[in-house]
Amino acid sequence: MKMETKQNPPPHQSARCAHRRWPASRSVARHLEDSIAVPIDPCAVSADTPGPESELGEPLSLQSLTEPTIASTFRMSVDGDRSRRPSFAAPKPRHPWTARSMNTAIDLFAGAGGLSTGLRVAGFDVRGAVELDPTSAATYRANHPSTHVVVRDIRSITGPWLLREVGLERGELDLLTGCPPCQGFSSLRTRRRATRSGDPRNDLVQEVLRLIRSIRPRAVVLENVPGLAQNPRFSLLRSGLTRSGYSHDFTVVDATRYGVPQRRKRLVLLALRGQRPVPVDWAAPTGIVFRTVRDTIAQLPPAGGSGDPLHDAPERRSRNVLARIQATPKDGGSRRDVPEEFALDCHLASDGYSDVYGRMAWDSPSPTITSGCHNPSKGRFLHPQEDRAITLREAALLQTFPPSYQFDLSRGKEHVARQIGNAFPPRLIEPIATRLAQEVLS
Repeated sequence: MKMETKQNPPPHQSARCAHRRWPASRSVARHLEDSIAVPIDPCAVSADTPGPESELGEPLSLQSLTEPTIASTFRMSVDGDRSRRPSFAAPKPRHPWTARSMNTAIDLFAGAGGLSTGLRVAGFDVRGAVELDPTSAATYRANHPSTHVVVRDIRSITGPWLLREVGLERGELDLLTGCPPCQGFSSLRTRRRATRSGDPRNDLVQEVLRLIRSIRPRAVVLENVPGLAQNPRFSLLRSGLTRSGYSHDFTVVDATRYGVPQRRKRLVLLALRGQRPVPVDWAAPTGIVFRTVRDTIAQLPPAGGSGDPLHDAPERRSRNVLARIQATPKDGGSRRDVPEEFALDCHLASDGYSDVYGRMAWDSPSPTITSGCHNPSKGRFLHPQEDRAITLREAALLQTFPPSYQFDLSRGKEHVARQIGNAFPPRLIEPIATRLAQEVLS
């Protein structure tokens, strides 16, 4: 595609987008081969296939994807120095392997970049990402330095403006993806009445439809919790897609069938512009190996002295909580297996929330990784063998982030846990995006 080059763009326009380059470093997990609502315990104790090629000509994988790898602890300005941002008036490939012949994508509600990571492995050039949270945007930028990150509320963004930011015209974008915040549709929060139908996050689904109509991408992939399917807003979204000239289909996928070592179900919708019907088997996993907790984290070095801040971040437990953890049977034990003298009063009075203070089992997938994954009072997040919660690195690996993926720790563990728990597992979207690129968008 031939692009016109604007002469002497004004300073404010030539300062559109800069990408920081970070020094390479190695992750402690380099030797590995390779949001969901948080259940609140009523007496919770606060506690702390083939893709593009690399520069060396080697196929990219989820392990090798992060380029460049960076130190785990970093601080950065989310907005950056605008005076250093070059203009997108004359777009140029921003990866060694990127050309306009690659399928382009924009990731809405990008978070820490889980979905974008899977898209890149599938061969997409992720031109832009939109994320409101500055900490998540900092993590995204650090791992995807060649993607233009917009740190703004999606409700303040127009389609034409976003396309100008990434150097595309209306109708040129191949794929628009989005993971609208799912807390408003969570069945768990609905039961607890913690989130009602008036939650303003629920209306963000319609904001995605607005951008679809103005950007006119060739394909759209949206994901959310399965509870979205029962919400009237989902019916409005589907009818809006039909009126806008998009055929579409949706299904609920089980992450374990896609090689994700985690029990996690998500609703995924695929929409295609024009009259072409969505292929019947568009979401069918192929050649996927079933993976367990043991496959994923057993090879990590001991936590606390590994040199990886995500694996070494300390946890503080009261003496009573530590005694309760130590009394929980190894390899899949739960709080119901703990002697009565270690049980909390509220646990004795209630049979609910049976997973809290439970251990993961080595030879099974993990439970759903949520934003409370660092806290055993929020779910079955105790290590199968050790008397501690899983580390942030272990949680990220169970979400299938690459071992070298780094997170901004500047605001503490809770913010990192939220980024990890709210992410869309890269390995879950990868086969869907690969089939889309090879069989539909080709």
